[in-house]
Amino acid sequence: MLLIACSAITTISADPTAATPQKKPEAVIAMLNDIIKRFGQASDQVYSVSRNPNTNQIEYSIKITKFVANVKRAPLTLNLASISSPFTKDEPLSYQTLHLTPGSTEMFALGVFVEQGEDKQYTLRDNPNQEMWLMCCKNPENPQLRDAYAIAWELNADQSQAIGTVYMITSLRPDVYMKNMSSAGLLSDNQNTFTIDGRVGFDLTDSLYVVYMADTAEELDKVADNDFIATMPVVNKRFSFSVQLDKPKVGRIRTVMPDGSLCELWTNLDFVPGRTYRITTHNGYYDEDRDYELSVGRYSGKSLLTDLQRRGIDDQTFTVVDEVPEEFRVVDPNSMDTWLNSLSPSNKNRFMMMAEMIKMKIERIKETYKVIGMTLNDNRDMYKIQTAFGDILKQNKELDKNYQDFIKEAKKTGLLSCEMPELYKEILKFYTEQNQGLSELYKDSITNGKPILKLRSYLAKQTEKYLKDMEKNTID
Repeated sequence: MLLIACSAITTISADPTAATPQKKPEAVIAMLNDIIKRFGQASDQVYSVSRNPNTNQIEYSIKITKFVANVKRAPLTLNLASISSPFTKDEPLSYQTLHLTPGSTEMFALGVFVEQGEDKQYTLRDNPNQEMWLMCCKNPENPQLRDAYAIAWELNADQSQAIGTVYMITSLRPDVYMKNMSSAGLLSDNQNTFTIDGRVGFDLTDSLYVVYMADTAEELDKVADNDFIATMPVVNKRFSFSVQLDKPKVGRIRTVMPDGSLCELWTNLDFVPGRTYRITTHNGYYDEDRDYELSVGRYSGKSLLTDLQRRGIDDQTFTVVDEVPEEFRVVDPNSMDTWLNSLSPSNKNRFMMMAEMIKMKIERIKETYKVIGMTLNDNRDMYKIQTAFGDILKQNKELDKNYQDFIKEAKKTGLLSCEMPELYKEILKFYTEQNQGLSELYKDSITNGKPILKLRSYLAKQTEKYLKDMEKNTID
């Protein structure tokens, strides 16, 4: 999965020196205050304000309120569909607006920065059942500050109540914070610090991880189970680790099971000074930090890990063999299972995990289509529908990367060419299902805008591409 943080935003659309101050997003503020007033839980609030003692100007303000609201039982109910309207109305005032619908596996944390060099992370969305809206704006009184307004909620088991949290946070703009820290010379240590910023996925209940580190890949493979250098307790579904480094090293993360034993699965990483690796763990796989891996990690050409470590060694109980020698490979041109069973344990496990990832992303796309169907039958919120189509397009592009990785590895490990058409047929089957569904949706006036046209165009191109690939492999 992919984690987004407002702390990564360094580009502000408005000029901070402009003479006309930016207006506040009044519609959003009024809506959030109304929810707090009617449904806020007085016993579950965070309220913190800091002012400059000389100027009385706000340096930061944190207001977090839990709420529980009826959505079906009168008289006092909350119309969840009405939450989107203020955010869309005030969107021109923001430099970032984000909407995550139920079914999306994307988690979200908000970075909060203050003058004294402190920073905190507030997890706004930590499970796929939640819906979330976020808006980040330049503070109208002080252009060095950022105002963040957010709400996240999920429905209870019988769909009668919305249980959620309202966030109204003012703090330094992330880019201003980094500039101030650099000017003050406070980033010198951070330039040599490697950090793991971890989150536990919705499908796990892990409570503790351990970290291993070595100078070389060879030394890492010789590290004993009990020679970890640090523990990472999980608190509120998050864990972290930092270490000062004078040069890049290699490391490993392992889960401590409830009985105290170590999980047979692990994650190998490049530990690079001055960099942060953001990871979300799941059951049998993890969401990698793609930007990190591309710039300094396993896809950068700079990795210190061996090829086998970069691919992932998951079990020490067997001898790892990257390829099964041809003379020992059973060839049955009529069975893809035969090919899979002929692989080494490491390759077989990797393919099973890749297949599970593809399955998960297909299910994610199907769930987003369900959101469109429910919206059409309920409030016919055009913005929510169009946003969902955009999400589906993005999800399909991510899925295609998984398809390509699977095909590349399948060919590399000797999948017989006569079996490749069957693989392509399974891919094309899902595109066909989507195309058929979109043809029906396009008949409804509320769904036939630009987002659905972009999606249909993309699916048509994908279908054509995989048909050509299937034909090529059939000929070969």
